[in-house]
Amino acid sequence: MAKSDYNRKGKSSNRTTSGDKRKQYSKNYNPTRKKAAPPKNSNPNEMRLNRYVANAGICSRREADTYIAAGNVSVNGKVITEMGYKVQLTDDVRFDGRKLNPEKKEYILLNKPKNFITTTNDEKGRRTVMELVSSASKSRLLPVGRLDRNTTGLLLFTNDGDLTKKLTHPTHGVRKIYHVHLDKNLTLADLRKIEEGLELEDGKVQVDDVSYIQGAPKKEVGIEIHSGRNRIVRRIFEHLDYHVTKLDRVIFAGLTKKDLPRGHWRHLTEQEVINLKIIK
Repeated sequence: MAKSDYNRKGKSSNRTTSGDKRKQYSKNYNPTRKKAAPPKNSNPNEMRLNRYVANAGICSRREADTYIAAGNVSVNGKVITEMGYKVQLTDDVRFDGRKLNPEKKEYILLNKPKNFITTTNDEKGRRTVMELVSSASKSRLLPVGRLDRNTTGLLLFTNDGDLTKKLTHPTHGVRKIYHVHLDKNLTLADLRKIEEGLELEDGKVQVDDVSYIQGAPKKEVGIEIHSGRNRIVRRIFEHLDYHVTKLDRVIFAGLTKKDLPRGHWRHLTEQEVINLKIIK
């Protein structure tokens, strides 16, 4: 091979003296060039029917194909059995006659720090919990229940309206456990009063359980309650002339703070969502 056929690094150049070989390829031919991917559908208001059904929480996308083929799904009053059928978000899509919502259900658990209020916005410009989960989802998530500004701990966010109603209604007895710090030791007599139930200004309140924190001073108490009344834990102790210096929700509906630092959030696991939905 001629010396000119090598580049400066000593590697063979791409030059060839064969005119016949050069003619075999077009001028713009590149053997390493990948084929261009087909353009994706960029219409944000359109999606495949199986995805629409899956997002509504009926089943997985694969199972949705089976239901569609079986004639369980209708679009604008017409039964659709075609695979790959696309619908508009404004279409009336029904599964066995029930209208579906195509928004994918999402569930975010936050370990709330102090000095954030539980509201979607605040006229006074105070910081809200929505700031803490702003990057969690593009969907509009709302807090399930509320925690006071100075109360820390678990707060759930979701766009699942049915689950929110279930978790906030007292008849379902959703389990909530708080770690309470008081300004002075809780006497055994007052602990017994809380166990038996207290008559507050808005009616009697019954706790599920209350006890001292093992290995901690008597001013630290664990209390389990399912009432959703405003500031109920603080009012229980204020009624007995105690001041709550710190209040932390450590368990909510079976969810815990394990591996979730203060001020951080995470998505619920599939099993955790299932557990929440089977609460009666």
